[in-house]
Amino acid sequence: MPIRIASAQLNQIIGDFDGNRGRIADAARRAVEAGARVLVTPELSMTGYPPEDLLLRGAFYDRTRAALAALVEQSGQWPELRLVVGHPSDHDGRRFNAASVIHAGRVIGEYRKRELPNYGVFDEQRYFASGDEPLVFEVDGLRLGVVICEDFWLPHAPAAAKAAGAQVLLAPNASPYHLDKQQDRMDVVRDNVCAQGMSVVLSSLVGGQDELVFDGMSFALNADGALAAQARAFVEDLLLVDVADGARLSGPIEAAMPLEAQVYQALVLGVRDYIGKNGFPGALIGLSGGVDSALTLAIAVDALGAERVRAVMMASPYTADISWIDARDMAARVGVRYDEIPIATCFDAFLSTLEGEFRGTKPDTTEENLQARIRGTILMALSNKFGSIVLTTGNKSEMAVGYSTLYGDLAGGFAVIKDIAKTLVYRLCAYRNGVSPVIPERIITRPPSAELRPDQTDQDSLPPYDQLDGIVQMYMEEDRRVDEIVAAGFPREAVDKVVRLMRISEYKRRQAPVGIRVTPRAFGRDWRYPITSKFRD
Repeated sequence: MPIRIASAQLNQIIGDFDGNRGRIADAARRAVEAGARVLVTPELSMTGYPPEDLLLRGAFYDRTRAALAALVEQSGQWPELRLVVGHPSDHDGRRFNAASVIHAGRVIGEYRKRELPNYGVFDEQRYFASGDEPLVFEVDGLRLGVVICEDFWLPHAPAAAKAAGAQVLLAPNASPYHLDKQQDRMDVVRDNVCAQGMSVVLSSLVGGQDELVFDGMSFALNADGALAAQARAFVEDLLLVDVADGARLSGPIEAAMPLEAQVYQALVLGVRDYIGKNGFPGALIGLSGGVDSALTLAIAVDALGAERVRAVMMASPYTADISWIDARDMAARVGVRYDEIPIATCFDAFLSTLEGEFRGTKPDTTEENLQARIRGTILMALSNKFGSIVLTTGNKSEMAVGYSTLYGDLAGGFAVIKDIAKTLVYRLCAYRNGVSPVIPERIITRPPSAELRPDQTDQDSLPPYDQLDGIVQMYMEEDRRVDEIVAAGFPREAVDKVVRLMRISEYKRRQAPVGIRVTPRAFGRDWRYPITSKFRD
């Protein structure tokens, strides 16, 4: 008779012990109703992931133990079910990333993660010691092993489980999303688990946590590497996997999303959870009539609903008429509150105040930055008064080369498209308009401009965006040498300029708001370069 394993794809909140336990318990009830004998939950499902330096606080472990004890007691309601629950564990002065197997009111085993990632966004060696023992338990003659996330990115922990008799691996997982991350996960599972003759069931975290987004897509692979089941992306789900014929798995397979759909849904989820989990009543966006603010507005409305989003157009003397027209058009299409607050009077007042200091100088970026800072001040004033968080609209291309103003367009609480290159911005706009035409076509087709001086365009001071984005990708995401980038076909002058701008803009990026990560390397927790440095590539 087949054995059914349920994989609970949960959106947990760090430190929400009661809420997290409640979601696990709800998944357990639904799993039992569906005939499951085993429920596996994501990595650190009891606490949320990653707790970061909360893991250094004794009180955090006290709360974890209390929540786990309550769940263990509650599990007596489901005597037919084994629950695999992730949690931090401390023993004899050592801390572990663990998963307990719970059955009928007691813990029948605790597995401690062996491989602790310490690269990119991960810093687990700061918090945890490595485990060294496999855990295998039996359900109706089926031997199930447990590994945790990074354990299956290397062969050692799966091999230990195999040697202990495991036929199927259960893998609590908290693997942050980046472009096409699911394919990477499946490839390493095939190499490190399936190649050893075992099938595997993953339970993946879903949801937004600060700059990280977890995409879900829990899956099961058979020992031959074939996909047996796959959950939905970017939503909570309960994946039911049947095991029959000597550990052969089967279940529903949700189709994978195209890349642009993946990224767009990651951004929507990131905005929804950052604002929702932190209790902001809504979002506030400076709408310029340009493509970046248009995309940000579309994402915010899809994440929160039009009633929780407000757009403000702050025209300067250099704002083109078509910017007004297109901003009004888009606000009407998505149905948000839209206000116009001209900044010409404020700008004139600043110039008048500084007239004596500036006498004998020519207008330059100083006057341009004043306009951006006036806008930032207005948005932050509205945020302070009414509570909505300001969503900034700068993209990764601008963030890379410092094409932004401190205390101006960098002012805000959350940077939605901080990790989206300009060329990808256009692709996402096209994708969103393919769902429904919310972004006016002229916003997409007109040359991009900050509109801070007459007839300004971005390409007055930057290389074409296809060049800029290619250089940033190779230098920043792939750590390629300057000579390699030139050899790939990019002009030396453009490469030198971009690398120089990236170097001198580090101090700005340190002061930028946190933003959603969607590439393998984003500006933020996995980009750690010194501001003060004499190194030149």
